[in-house]
Amino acid sequence: MTRARDGARRPRARTAVRLLEPADAADLARLLTANRDFLAPFEPEREEGYATEAGQAALIDHLLAEHAAGRVVPYAVVHDGVLVGRSTVSEVVRGPARSGNLGYFVAEEVNGRGVATEAVARTVEAAFGELGLHRLQAATLLSNSASQAVLQRNGFERIGVARGYLRIAGRWQDHVLYQRTA
Repeated sequence: MTRARDGARRPRARTAVRLLEPADAADLARLLTANRDFLAPFEPEREEGYATEAGQAALIDHLLAEHAAGRVVPYAVVHDGVLVGRSTVSEVVRGPARSGNLGYFVAEEVNGRGVATEAVARTVEAAFGELGLHRLQAATLLSNSASQAVLQRNGFERIGVARGYLRIAGRWQDHVLYQRTA
C-alpha cells in the first residue's frame, strides 16, 4: 500500500521493467507518436522516422547489440501489462568505476501517478543487483521538477549543474546532475 497525495491508502501501482525486445517496436512507435508533444520539451531532436515502427525496430536492434556488448541495458516500462515507457542504463563502465547513466520516460497518461518513480526504483534495483553497478548518474533539465522529484524519491542526490550538457529541443541546455550509489 502507498499513501496518495490526499492521504488515502491505495494499492501499490503494478509497474515493472523488463528487457526491451524486438516485438516492442510497434508499441513504442505508437507511444512516441501519441506523446510527441508531451515529450518534445525534454527530448533531443530526432531523425525523421524515429517514432515509426521501423525506426524503433532499428533502435531496439542497436540497443540490444549494445546490451550484448555490456554497454547498455534497455528496459520497457510496463504498467498493468501495458508498455508505457522506457528506462535505460547507458554508458555502462566496468572495472573500478562500475557506473552507468540512467534515462527514462513515461507516457503522459500515466504521468504523475507514481509510474516513473516505480520504474526508476526497479531500474535501480537491477543496476545495483544483477548488473553489479556501484553508481548511477541521471540528468534533468533545470526546469524539470517532476523528474527531479522522481530521482529524489529514489535516493538520488543532486551533485551539480552541467552547463550546455545536452542538445534538447534544438538547443544546448543546462542540466541538473544527480547520482546514487549502491
